[in-house]
Amino acid sequence: MRAMTIPEPGGPEALVWAEVPDPQPGPGEVVVDVRASAVNRADLLQRQGFYPPPPGAPAYPGLECSGVVGAVGAGVTGWEVGQEVCALLAGGGYAERVAVPAGQLLPVPAGVDLVDAAALPEVACTVWSNVVRLARLGRGETLLVHGGGSGIGTFAVQLGAALGATVVATARAAKHERLRELGAAHTVDYREQDFVEEVRRVTDGRGADVILDIMGASYLSRNVAALADGGRLVVIGMQGGRKAELDLGALLAKRASVAATALRSRPLDDKAEIVRGVRDEVWPLVESGVVRPVVDRRLPMTDAAQAHRLVESSDHLGKVLLTLG
Repeated sequence: MRAMTIPEPGGPEALVWAEVPDPQPGPGEVVVDVRASAVNRADLLQRQGFYPPPPGAPAYPGLECSGVVGAVGAGVTGWEVGQEVCALLAGGGYAERVAVPAGQLLPVPAGVDLVDAAALPEVACTVWSNVVRLARLGRGETLLVHGGGSGIGTFAVQLGAALGATVVATARAAKHERLRELGAAHTVDYREQDFVEEVRRVTDGRGADVILDIMGASYLSRNVAALADGGRLVVIGMQGGRKAELDLGALLAKRASVAATALRSRPLDDKAEIVRGVRDEVWPLVESGVVRPVVDRRLPMTDAAQAHRLVESSDHLGKVLLTLG
């Protein structure tokens, strides 16, 4: 088969479409014939040499895919050759085929195109596990979503609104109208406005109950300032750096909490539990049309370098998909 390899770390030109060995399904695994994968920030970091795949994962980028079951390994039940699926991956989505632990497979939701389904697994699992399972977002609370125009952001805006929260999203001004269409009650231009002041203004000084943050260090102190009493800050990215000083006094005064999580490196059992939660709680919202995949554009898999440049520019809204066939 062919896959997008990275012979040497570097810029988008480091991606090379090449012949590689075919994957074989091990016990408890399924091989998926890939129809599409999606570009995530982690793929860019991997290409640059900063985010290697976990032990045992394929060497190729790609944290999610959609496609058709091509082979089933020993001990797998509930999945058959020919079924349309999408999958959460530790890597390997930029390829014609990928072996996936059966616990990380999801059926393609009713009403969703097979290719567009590649836009769902990673964002759905990330947002649900952090906003719902970890931060316990409740109806009537306020959710602040940083990077609202990203794949994670567009999904978090929709899910937060569907759960009855008031959603505030930070993004470039050009993306605000679309984010309001997706369910954001308020939008903040992070380049021109202070999100702390804006969150306080729209909550009558109370602050955000839950903050989903992709920036890390550069936003840490301001995120704490933007939290409501009892607020929960969940950091899932470090686009703004790894290290920052945390004022514990400010955190204690609000009885607030800070958590930092990653999805890719979690144990298989934990990933399978998250996937089950998504299937039970999120898939019905997708099938009813309340939450939908947001796809900026589709590009051929061989144009992965172009897709990486687009995601690096942050000019997209939602997911950029790479397609086969």
